[in-house]
Amino acid sequence: MISAGDFRNGMTFEMDGQVYQVVEFQHVKPGKGAAFVRTKYKNVKTGAVVERSFNPTEKFEQAQLDRADMSYLYADGNLYYFMDTETFEQIPVSKELLGDNLNYIKEGMVCRIVSYKGTIFGIEPPTFVELLVTECEPGVRGDTATNATKTAKVESGYEVRVPLFINEGDIIRIDTRTGDYMDRVKN
Repeated sequence: MISAGDFRNGMTFEMDGQVYQVVEFQHVKPGKGAAFVRTKYKNVKTGAVVERSFNPTEKFEQAQLDRADMSYLYADGNLYYFMDTETFEQIPVSKELLGDNLNYIKEGMVCRIVSYKGTIFGIEPPTFVELLVTECEPGVRGDTATNATKTAKVESGYEVRVPLFINEGDIIRIDTRTGDYMDRVKN
């Protein structure tokens, strides 16, 4: 059991049958009245973020999230199959659980599968991924006065804004936290 006074960023706890992760917290001790903990927390299954104040003595069950490295194998309809890199067990994950992370994964890529009490509720791709540009219109010569960009489609089907010098066949690095182009990888 943990108390609200012990909250720290990234800590997970269970409340009302749901699992939450502390995004931000602040211990407040007003001049009058009792101290409290102002908290912003996120439901790890739905992603919904809520702000609430807790009494520092309120107790919660600490939630232990399990993370396992798994290799993405293939997609079959709305199911995406991942293989445990140690036991070689294959696990299907539904498209809804992948969300936007689906934009950054490709076959053979190792991702971290996040679960709680055996129930998978999401994946964490690597922070930076390298993907091949499959579709990209050529840059217009002379259009470099400003920080001009164009749209490029990568092998996962994701469309990202890239500088004009990027061409089809280039491999680019994308930050999965923001979905932004980072740089071109040397071939």
